[in-house]
Formats: sequence, C-alpha cells, structure tokens
Amino acid sequence: MTSAPQDGPAPDGAPAGPGPDGGGRTRVLLVDDDPLVRSGLALMLGGASDVEVAGEAGDGDAACALARRLRPDVVLMDIRMPGTDGLEATEALRAAPDPPEVIILTTFDTDEHVLRALRAGAAGFLLKDTRPEEIVGALRRLRAGEPVLSPSVARRLIAHVAGGGDEALRRRNRARERLALLSGREREVAAAIGRGASNAQIAEGLFMSLPTVKTHVSRILTKLDLNNRVQIALLANDAE
Repeated sequence: MTSAPQDGPAPDGAPAGPGPDGGGRTRVLLVDDDPLVRSGLALMLGGASDVEVAGEAGDGDAACALARRLRPDVVLMDIRMPGTDGLEATEALRAAPDPPEVIILTTFDTDEHVLRALRAGAAGFLLKDTRPEEIVGALRRLRAGEPVLSPSVARRLIAHVAGGGDEALRRRNRARERLALLSGREREVAAAIGRGASNAQIAEGLFMSLPTVKTHVSRILTKLDLNNRVQIALLANDAE
C-alpha cells in the first residue's frame, strides 16, 4: 500500500535556499518505511545548521511525488520498502528533469542492489548505522562535488560484482570503448575518480588547477552522458 507523502518544514514549491552548488542549506528528503528511522534521521540532521529536512516519505511512490513538489537537493533513500522500492524510485528520480541527488541507505548485505542504484545515478550510499556526523559530512562532500563513496567501499562493491567470465569481458570492452571517446587528460581524470580521488587530490596529482579539474569532470559527464562522478568511477573500474 502506498504511503501518503509527508510534508516537512519546507513549504510547497521553491527551495528555501541555494542547492548543493549554491553554498546555502542542503534540503534533504528522508525516505524510509520505518517512521522511527525517519524520526531518528530528522533528529540527527536537525542539529546541522547547513542542512534542512524538507520532508519525509514512507515508500518510493510517495518519495517521487514529494520530490517533484518540494524539489529537495538530496534524497536519503532506503532500499527495502513495500510497493515501489528504493531502487525503482532512484531510477525514476534520476531520470526526471533537474533531479535531486540520491544517497542510498542500506545494510551491507545488498551490494548488488547498491551497485544497480549507483548505475542508475545515485551519488553513493551510507550504512544504516552510520554516525550522525558522518551523514552530515557526506551531505557536505556531495555539495562540494566530492565523492560520497570511500575508495575502500568502492573497491569492495566493484570486487563483489565484477566476477569473471564472458559478462565481465563484455563489460570491460564496453567501458573501454566509451572511455576512448575522451581525451587523454580526461581519461586520466576519470581513472583518478575511479580510485576515489577528490577534485583537490586530482588537481595535486595531475598538476592541474581545481577549476581545470572541475571542467574536465563536467566534460566527461557530458561526453559519456553520465549523471555524476560515481558513474564515472564505475565505468573507470569496469574498464580495468
């Protein structure tokens, strides 16, 4: 049964402040079928001056409807919910015009589901037992255009699904064909993103200015028709 959308502190329509790129508060939509989880997350995030809980939803359908109305910057999305689950909702949200970022909330026994969400355009994932300050830190990194997945977690996810055989070979060949569309410098940036490097680390390692790195990242996203840097990372690792 579909849960009705639950409005948060924000009024209908326009966001209260600049989005993740604008330097204001990050407006977050909480999506989980457990009201206690949502309440706990709202309490955690309420202590951060640069984060606003824009609303809450109990399933994927409600999340999509509320996201269209409230236009949050980020959706914190559970995977396992009745009706439309978090994977389907992530795909729907990221396919919409001007989509919010999505961070998946999960337990680590669903790696393959998380990877599907990342391929659909989710910016990363957090474990359900993540400390409050780490959740806020992830939102701040996302606003700054930095990775939400740590290198160790990215490697573990990719190793879990990489496997071997014909499918792995086909995936590798497809990834290499797509990366061949990039310039040499863009491929270097993509490889660094695949290793989990931040823009600042890429700038230092490749002797570039930070604006130049950001320009390369934007060009990679445009040329390869990708949603975000996590998809760049997945593609770069598929090619290895």
